[in-house]
Amino acid sequence: MIKLFFRKTLLLALMAALGVAGLPLVRASAAGANDPDNPPQVVLTNERLETIWARQLRTYEHMGKTEDFIEKAQRLIDRAGANGKDVSDVQAALDAFAAAAREARPIYESAHGIVNSHQGFDANGKVTDPEKARETVRAMGEKMKEIRDAMGGTGLALREAIRAFREANPRPERTTTP
Repeated sequence: MIKLFFRKTLLLALMAALGVAGLPLVRASAAGANDPDNPPQVVLTNERLETIWARQLRTYEHMGKTEDFIEKAQRLIDRAGANGKDVSDVQAALDAFAAAAREARPIYESAHGIVNSHQGFDANGKVTDPEKARETVRAMGEKMKEIRDAMGGTGLALREAIRAFREANPRPERTTTP
């Protein structure tokens, strides 16, 4: 009886030892996302460069319409003010936006040279030289960051002021006549 108990205990211990031996005892770890010793390698394909360039051009063109936007917004604010609405917050936000846009204008104009030369891209936005295209996309990205920094969040503040104005002054519902 003791022999049988000893055998079963020994067999159970061996099975447990084999089970533990199959477990990994060394922890594996991957390099962190911001590991300075192992920076991520970003591969920009020609298609990706073309997509980025097209988006940058659309944004650049959109930025060029800032003066028209400011004029249109001012007309709408003037009309709302004439109708007795409190437009002080929206007017202040538009004034701040317009001042920031005036300060950012030279940066915008300096990006015009990048757009005109479009090094690494043909007239249709297709990559002709991947290395020059990467440099062009990087340079344009830096200019756009400068513009964004010069604007100082005034665009977002204007959007929030407009949203608050619309919530406080909802459009009247249309009534249909039969």
